[in-house]
Order: sequence, then C-alpha cells, then structure tokens
Amino acid sequence: MGAKEELEKYLKDNGVSFEEMVHAEVYTAQEVAAAQHVSGQALAKVVMVNADGETVMLVLPASYRVDFEKLKSVLEKKDIRLAKEEEFQDVFPDCEVGAMPPFGNLYNIPVYVDDTLAGDPEIVFQAGTHVHTIKIKYADYERLVKPKVAGFAVHLA
Repeated sequence: MGAKEELEKYLKDNGVSFEEMVHAEVYTAQEVAAAQHVSGQALAKVVMVNADGETVMLVLPASYRVDFEKLKSVLEKKDIRLAKEEEFQDVFPDCEVGAMPPFGNLYNIPVYVDDTLAGDPEIVFQAGTHVHTIKIKYADYERLVKPKVAGFAVHLA
C-alpha cells in the first residue's frame, strides 16, 4: 500500500473527513497550489531540515520560505540546514521523493508548523505522490499530528 492509501486509511480510522484531489504531475509547492486552484497560503508544503544531526519536518504555506535565523531560535539548535534528499528518502519509502505528506508523526519525525499556516481553517497537502493532494480541516491535522507551532517562515517576496 502506498502513502496515499495509508494516509486515507489513517484519516478514516481517526474520523477525519477529507477531500482527495488529483492534478497534473507537478513538483513545486507553488505548482501544486496552482494546479489545485488553491492559494499558496492554503497549501501546506513540507521542508525537511537537518538540525544538529536530527531530521526535522517543517510544514509551512507554499507561499512562504524558511527563515533559518528564526528557526535556530525555535529549535534551539546551532547547525541547521536543508536536508538532502538522500538523507531522508529512506524514511519515506512509500512516498515519491519530495511529495511527503505533512504527517511526520507517522514516520517518527518531529513536526513543526509555522504559525501562519496554523490559522487556516483548511489545509491542502501532497499525499505521497506528485499528482494527489488531500484537503482536511487544520483542526483535524493538529489533533492527529500534534505539531509544535512556531513562527519560522517569511512570505516570499
């Protein structure tokens, strides 16, 4: 079973209503937002970082980028950098590289959500492939993932 099917089962088992959507194959978060006709604010993108040797999942709006100075303060780590795909792809064996859903809890990875995304009523995110997305209420996402919410992103200028 792939990530999408596992995720749908997980959502159903936890009483979460969701909408599955399909779009043309695209690779960047902004392209996904455009293909799904949702704002860059509503699309939750996943950014993987290495923080003092630990892999951490960041979830932020597609129209934002990570501010590494803010992130250092949030994570209380000294050495933070973008993780290389080869450093985390084995953690997500059921996902296409770069299409991980923002459910680090299912992969034993800590999850941090930017506070700008936490205010949205609904979020849309990739479901393990470059053609499938899922929309759920943010409150359901927060209930299941229990992410740490903090300010670590800035809007793309």
